[in-house]
Amino acid sequence: MPTPAAPLTLNDHELATARDRFERLLSALDTVLFGQRPLLELVVIGVAARGHILLEGLPGLGKTELVKGLAHALGLDARRVQFTPDLLPGDITGNPVLQEVDGRRAFVFQRGPIFANILLADEINRASPKTQSALLEAMQERRVTAGGDTHALPEPFFVLATQNPIELEGTYPLPEAQLDRFLFKIEVRRNPPEVLERIVLAREIGVSPEVSPVMSAAEFGELLAWTRRVHVPESVAGYIARLVHATHPGESAASAGVRYGASPRAALALAAAAKARGLRHGRPHASLEDVQAAAQPVLAHRILLDHSARLDGATPAQVVAKLLAEVPVQTTPLPGSLSLAAAKVR
Repeated sequence: MPTPAAPLTLNDHELATARDRFERLLSALDTVLFGQRPLLELVVIGVAARGHILLEGLPGLGKTELVKGLAHALGLDARRVQFTPDLLPGDITGNPVLQEVDGRRAFVFQRGPIFANILLADEINRASPKTQSALLEAMQERRVTAGGDTHALPEPFFVLATQNPIELEGTYPLPEAQLDRFLFKIEVRRNPPEVLERIVLAREIGVSPEVSPVMSAAEFGELLAWTRRVHVPESVAGYIARLVHATHPGESAASAGVRYGASPRAALALAAAAKARGLRHGRPHASLEDVQAAAQPVLAHRILLDHSARLDGATPAQVVAKLLAEVPVQTTPLPGSLSLAAAKVR
């Protein structure tokens, strides 16, 4: 078996430039969503990892404005689809339309709003599961098949979706196959009084905040390419593998009450998120701390509990927290990395 080629290491200039671009993007998003820095960190790490992101929270918390601000900051083409119970799959992907072509009538594919760099799927869980499933191929393969023809989506392509808690009226649970395609599921929490005061002083109802581009599409593409070049050491890959394996029933004490654990796609998602977080902090490699910081938003929505565990009040987030405490890690620090014993997860 041939030996795999050594990864092309990022140099100091590339690392410094990447970190500066992350900071500029975060500063721009700080003007959109006040007092939510940890959430913004996850969002920029998610897009750098080329992942789709699901934001869950009550209406009015700024989820939609955050996604719109991200599109403006990156200078990318963005389209918004308001998901409703009567929305059809073709309203998202597009439909064949009968037209005159070279003197004869033929069906011509009219592209839907999904043909953009960023698709804002607003209140995605208000559409039926059939309509939600229209995104499955696009999110995984980054293409759309209609009428027997395949149409490639623009590069880069992200789905940034918002959803209301399932307890609200008129919502449908997202299919497991679609949840698994989201890199992160992030909960958007309500603001404390001091942040609400800042919102009242700085905003007007019905007026969206203005966000200027902080990097060109070419610069963002360069950032995505650098993220893919971040090295994943064997010790980190082994930790990811043990963590994902332990989510399955019978594989750990923490998995008691779990019906289905995380898929291999979750392991790849965790590695991608760790690489993006490593680059965000100016490192050419992913670390154990990066994996731990990304574990909750990557794994929690991919863990399904059985009925009895849910009745007992258990949550997937609690399972992930127990896994992080149970699954062993390598305590020897990597060069340029903080020791797990000596530093808190950033």
